[in-house]
This record gives sequence, structure tokens and C-alpha cells, in this order.
Amino acid sequence: MKVVLFCGGYGMRMRSGAADDVPKPMAMVGPRPLIWHVMRYYAHYGHREFILCLGYGAHHIKDFFLNYEETTSNDFVLRGGRTELLSTDIADWTITFAQTGIESPIGERLRRVRHHLEGDEMFLANYADVLTDAPLPEMIDRFARRDAGASMMVVPPQSSFHCVELGENGLVGGITAVSELPLWENGGYFVLRQEVFDHIPEGGDLVADGCAQLAKRGRLVAHRHRGFWKPTDTVKERAALDEAYARGDRPWAVWERDGAGVSA
Repeated sequence: MKVVLFCGGYGMRMRSGAADDVPKPMAMVGPRPLIWHVMRYYAHYGHREFILCLGYGAHHIKDFFLNYEETTSNDFVLRGGRTELLSTDIADWTITFAQTGIESPIGERLRRVRHHLEGDEMFLANYADVLTDAPLPEMIDRFARRDAGASMMVVPPQSSFHCVELGENGLVGGITAVSELPLWENGGYFVLRQEVFDHIPEGGDLVADGCAQLAKRGRLVAHRHRGFWKPTDTVKERAALDEAYARGDRPWAVWERDGAGVSA
């Protein structure tokens, strides 16, 4: 199944200065950028055909793959001055690099690569900056059995704040952690059918337009995930993932857990 990755946004909260034009999916976690970890997750489950929706800082993503160094994350033998890889990451990947505009919303980026998805009843989509250990085959199978236009993975609220219940007299009636409320938020992992394109206008958004319209029609399903899920919206969040990687705490690296390890 093809995987569409949205990797053209500015990622302003991840930038260290005006001269920093590296897109957020290229922020490093261990020896590889975020987008590699996301792609490795999908490839582990057999989905190795990727469509990258490029925009801001596209040359960084292109250069990374055009000059990809397999020895960074694979064991190898150096024999007679020549490298013999014992395993590879991307040798069986197909990657389409599509420029989808600097300012384009997510929905418009998807619209602009629609021709790459012709003939595909279902496809996968992702923001390319969120890591998870969610069971992808289960997510896909559940959606395949449903008569729906889209599936969105949802996760419990990640905020550490508390909500306060106030009475009319100003007294606090209760305090509840946001994470304990019966709420769910968009987890950024989608399984989509072609139907989603019917609800994304020119310049539109995937969630606010496409998914919202499908929800109104009873055509959007949710896959609830309570396991590992971490966004990288800020430098602090990215640094926390990098530190976790360094100490071997990598629940998102399902390829390591299931016996197809990557050398640190």
C-alpha cells in the first residue's frame, strides 16, 4: 500500500534561527532524521512505496536520500577497500519526490499527488513527524472491513495540565487531569480511501475539511491507541526522543523489537 508523507511545512517551533531552513521531518533522532523513523515503521510492515509531499526545505530531504549512507544504520564488512552490506534499509523502497508548494495546506498537498494514487482503493498518510508503536496491520484490517472513507488514529490528550470545574459561587468543584478526560486527539496516522478527495476543496485541509465532512456523513472511523505515541512539535520534544534513542528506549522502533534490528 502506498504511503503519502506530508513533509513540506515550516516547523517554526523546531527552528533554531532564521538561517535554519531544515524542515521538521529532517530533525535528527539518533543517527537518522524523523522521516526515516516514520518510513522505517511503514516499511517494517511491508509498505515500501512512499510519496513525499515536499515544500519548505525540500532540498534537505532530497539530498538525504540521494546521498543515503547505508552503513550508518546497518552492519557491514569492509573487504579489500570495498563495503559489503550485511543488511539494508532502503534498497527495496520506492520514493516519489513531489514538490507540492511552500504554503500549501495538508489537504492541498494531498490533492497535488492524487495522480500518483490512481488505481489505489486505499492508501496510507502521515505527517512524517510523529512516532508510535501502533499496530499498523490491525489499523488497516479494521478499516478495510468498514464501509468508510477514512480512518484516523486517535490518542489520549497529551497535555500535563489540569481542568478545573467551577461553581457559580467561584468555588472549585473538582480538578481533573486533561489526560483523564474522555477526549481523544488526532494521532496523525491515516488510512484513506479515494472518497476523501471528494471532500477536500482546492487549498483545503485534510482534517478540517476532508475528515470533518466525512465525519458529518458517518464515513470517518477512529482507531484508538493508548500505547506509545510522541509528537515532535518543539525542540524539547525532539530532544526527549533523541535522548530516549541514546539510552535504548525506542518503543517506536518496531523493526528492532520484532527481530529486524538496526545497529545504533
